[in-house]
Amino acid sequence: MKSTGKKSLLMDVPSWGLALLTMVLAFVVLMIVSDIIVIAFNISDDSTAAELTFYILYNLIIAAGCFFICRKDYKSVWYVPVLCNLLGIFSALAEPNFWISSLWIIICSGWIVSLAAAFAGSYLGKKNLTQNING
Repeated sequence: MKSTGKKSLLMDVPSWGLALLTMVLAFVVLMIVSDIIVIAFNISDDSTAAELTFYILYNLIIAAGCFFICRKDYKSVWYVPVLCNLLGIFSALAEPNFWISSLWIIICSGWIVSLAAAFAGSYLGKKNLTQNING
């Protein structure tokens, strides 16, 4: 029996492409949400609580992306977290004040959370695949 439903556009995109899309989406959401909240609530740009909130949202988007990408393709667990966190890695290497400020803790903990989410997604994807094969 053939399915007449449409296939999602993102189903054919390879894992590395989805990881880069996740990186761009998280960055765009970070920039847009931060601007909206700063303007709407008249928060100063140097507010640590606001920055903390924005980076936590950024990390959650990346972790969710890593989970779902690695669940779809469990072998991509080795490169998806790196590609998703590429902007954070570049900022850690290029920004001279990155390690001086306290935000490095939030960014690096986001890397750990995205790694954990990627491995969890990979585990569930592999488990689901073996269950489908076995019956």
